[in-house]
This record gives sequence, structure tokens and C-alpha cells, in this order.
Amino acid sequence: MALPLYLHPFLTLSFIFILYTQTSPHTSSPYTRLPSIQSRSEPVRISVTDFGATGDGIHYDTVPIQSAIDACTATGGGRVVFPPGKYLTATVFLKSGVVLEVQKNATVYGGTRLEDYPVEQNRWYVVVAEDAEDVGITGGGEINGQGLEFVVRFDVRKNVMVSWNRTGACDGDECRPRLVGFIRSKNVRVWDVRLSEPAYWCLHLVQCDNTYIHDMSIYGDFNIPNNDGIDIDDSNNTVITRVNINTGDDAICPKTYDGPLYNLTATDSWIRTKSSAIKLGSASWFEFKQLRFDNITIVDSHRGLGLQIRDGGNVSDITFSNINITTRYYDPSWWGRAEPIYVTTCPRDANSETGSISNLVFVNITATSENGVFLSGSKSGALSNIKFLNVDFNYKRWTSYEDGFVDYRPGCQGLVNHSSAGFMMEHIDGLEVENVNMRWFGDRVKRWNNPLDFRSASVDNISLINFQSNSYGQ
Repeated sequence: MALPLYLHPFLTLSFIFILYTQTSPHTSSPYTRLPSIQSRSEPVRISVTDFGATGDGIHYDTVPIQSAIDACTATGGGRVVFPPGKYLTATVFLKSGVVLEVQKNATVYGGTRLEDYPVEQNRWYVVVAEDAEDVGITGGGEINGQGLEFVVRFDVRKNVMVSWNRTGACDGDECRPRLVGFIRSKNVRVWDVRLSEPAYWCLHLVQCDNTYIHDMSIYGDFNIPNNDGIDIDDSNNTVITRVNINTGDDAICPKTYDGPLYNLTATDSWIRTKSSAIKLGSASWFEFKQLRFDNITIVDSHRGLGLQIRDGGNVSDITFSNINITTRYYDPSWWGRAEPIYVTTCPRDANSETGSISNLVFVNITATSENGVFLSGSKSGALSNIKFLNVDFNYKRWTSYEDGFVDYRPGCQGLVNHSSAGFMMEHIDGLEVENVNMRWFGDRVKRWNNPLDFRSASVDNISLINFQSNSYGQ
């Protein structure tokens, strides 16, 4: 069967502006910018072995790999091919017009030495594109960050990791290399590849425009902190579809550090994480607008859908639809209390501003979880126009972790003693709940089977239509 144009494995990158996509009636815009590609009569293909790469997993192949990339971009672009083998490398820089084709049974391994990475900490990646256009990674193979080599002490709760902060390049305990980064780049495509075992963040987009991530997988050790799946910083017109993410930290994580984030669509994907499956923030200095998440399965995660707005950025026009969620407690060292949905805005510290969250829709959601929904605005930043439509919550307890806490982390009030509820709410102006069912299973939930908890703050303009709550045995 012939492949559709945009999936053909021998075509090189180019882009068109918009394709019509099916949307829910609650989506702000029916259009999402999707990349397509145009064919070249004879696309350039350059093998790293032609430049001396050994592929033995022992000797560094950095120079041959970079030489192949440089030669490819000099000819006008094409594919740099990694035949089956094991390629050990320091940082390599992807250039405009080049697609890395890591073939099946080929693995690119990132180095584990400090000297394998540039002096500047913000360039610590195994593969990175800077100010590039029409770039991508594909081929059916793997890029591996050897994250377990950065573990100082193994711990089933949370591993203790190497930190290169002694260099002065960065502070704290998150001083480790990321796996793949696209920085200030346009027309990015990542597909048919496995990204695995990052020491820190896995796939990182920074100030990118027009990115298409599809039909690929991400795997990170479940006990490694900060090994996020996909981090999208200040980037616009991003599409993520048919991805499988199984990792220890946040799976899909939009952030705004230096600019706004618009038009992100994530669909048809599977997620398992020891942290939040989808999380906006907590870096949130600028606006988030027109984000859509649809047809996603979330399993055995510490949190399901989360918004952690801490730095003054405003959030609006966000839709979560057709999502199945299962959450469970893992350990108090991880932020979260197994909430299926967690929406908070509050200042990170005394020097932070407060952002607002508005026009947020949850439609056709099913959740089984060990805790309830937490909706928390703040005195200077209320939640407004929040809708829950056609939602089923199944509450039960099957782990032994202590309940009775509300988790505001990071910053804000931290962990606060308070009994749980089906909906915990504070500082809200405009909440619509329609066709929502809560089911409580087992004796243990009797300690927290209060359907609605209005915290000691203002909650105004609530509409409840066909809202039901019932208790059941095991």
C-alpha cells in the first residue's frame, strides 16, 4: 500500500501552512498547522560510515557524524544515515535541511563524561539543532542517553543523580545533559524513532515554530527524576500525535520562559509517568493559548492533567477531550497526590506575579484515581469559565500512602493538611458541571467521600446539571 505523502520515508522536509483537522465543538480554532513534505527527485543520502564511523559502541564517532551532517547541509540537505550498529558520541549539531536517519538496529549513545558536552549548559544535548530549518530525526532506530550511568544511588522512590554543578555552569541537582533539542528552529519533524534513557529532559523544543512529532516513542527509567518526555518551551504551532511516552517525570510539558506558547495539539497517544502526564508550567512567565489534547490514554500516573501556573502568565482556550486517566500514589517525594485533574495558579514566591486561567474545558473524560480533582485559583488570579462536560470519576484507594493533604507544590503553600474530596475548589468565578458522575468504591474512601469541598475562599457562579455521586462496595 502506498504511504500518504506526509509519511513517505524517502522524502525530505518542506512545509505547507495549514491542514483542516477534526476538532471538538469546544476547540477555539478548527485549524492546526501541520507539516507536509515535498519530494526531491534524488534526495541526498550520506552514511556516517563513509566518514569513518565505526559503530562499535566503544570508540567515539562524534567527528564522523558531524562531518557527515556538515557535508549533507553543504549539498543543500538530505539524509544522514546510521546503518545498524552502536554509535557513541559527544554532542552533535544538526544543521538546516538535514534529517538524521537512524535505521532499525542502529543506536546512537550519548557520552557520559562532562567533556562530551559544550561549555555552556544550555547546549548540553546529545543531538541539538540551533537556528535551523527543515530538520528532523527518523529511521526506526534509537537515540539513547545512558541515563542509568548518571545514577549515584538507586532508590525505588527516586534515584539520586549525578550533578555537574561543580562546573559553575548551573546550580542545584538538575545539572545533567538532555537528549535531543531543537532551539530556535523552524519546520521540525521527529517520527519513527525511539528516544530512550535520557539523563535529564528527553525531547526539548525551545522557541520553535511548526513542529510535527508523530509515530514515535519515548522511554525513561521510572525512578529517574527530571527525565521529562517532551518539553515545549515558548514554541508555537506544534503537533504531537501517536506517541508512546513511558517515563519517570512529566510526559508532555508546555512551558513559557521567554515568550508565549500558542497552538499546541496533542492527540492519539499513550502515557505512563511517575509525575504528571500532561502539565502546563510550572515555568509560566508568558501566555498559553489555544492548546488541545484529545484521545489520550494515561495509565498508572502520579497525576493526570495538570496546570501549575506560578509566574504570572495567563492561560486561556484549553480543551482536554476524550481522555482516559488512571492515577495512583507513588511517593511524597514526587509532587502530587494522585489527582486526575489539578488546576492551580498562585505566585511561586513573594517576588512572583499571579496568572489567570480561563476558558478551560474538560469533555468526555473518564478517570479512576486515588484522589479527587483540585481546582485552585488565588486572590489575585481566579479560575474563570471552567467546564466539565460528560465526565466520569471513579474513586478508590489501593496503595497505602497517607491521605489528608493538599499539594500546592512547587512554591505557594507547599503541602497542606486538609481532607480530600471529589472536587476541591477555591477562588473560582464560573464553573459549569454537566453530566458528571462520581463513584466511590470500598471502605477506605469513606474517609474522603465528600463530593464537593468549597475551600475557605470565594467560589462563585457555579452551575450543576445532572451531577451525581454514589458509593459502592469493593
